[in-house]
Amino acid sequence: MNRRLAPDLRRQQIIAAARTVIVERGLAATSLRDIAAAAQVSVGTVTYHFVGVDEILSAVVITESESFYAKVVQAADSEPDPRRAMLILIDSLFGDSDKTSEHWKIWADYWAATSRRPEIADAYADRIRHWQNCLERVIARGVSDSTFRSVDPNATALKMAAYSDGLGIQMSQQVTGLDHRTAHRWLVDFAELLLGPVSRPAPG
Repeated sequence: MNRRLAPDLRRQQIIAAARTVIVERGLAATSLRDIAAAAQVSVGTVTYHFVGVDEILSAVVITESESFYAKVVQAADSEPDPRRAMLILIDSLFGDSDKTSEHWKIWADYWAATSRRPEIADAYADRIRHWQNCLERVIARGVSDSTFRSVDPNATALKMAAYSDGLGIQMSQQVTGLDHRTAHRWLVDFAELLLGPVSRPAPG
């Protein structure tokens, strides 16, 4: 029998189970019953904590963003060289690992869901854009010390985030000719078009 947990711990248990199911099956094929089975709780327990699958997906994305980017953002903010800080951020998106692939699968489902229901994203926008917000700070530092061209840090970070999201979602769909090394190189190329020299070879 499933042991009693504090509400916050039970929510985290359901979120972790939902992440596993969404990565394996995709959001479109994920039901409350699937999530409950993966969490080893009743459907009633899931609906006690969450209104439905959309709310669970939002919680998964928030948790994913916080865990995936926490160390990366800390490292980039701590790196005094803006070019190296930029590469720390770019490297994080396109590493050849199961964790990175799973991350982009979750994002692909999230963006598909928000295109149908934009209100899903409205309440959580500030809690999921850790990478973009850090990128804006890095660009601002680079502009300030003349490492980068004189650009608007906010607009430039948004351009790079939009481009990286497109690359990541295309990768999650296994588009022919696009792998992690290619995506990394293209994002560096794009950064250099906007900012000036950044590059070094993509990770192996």
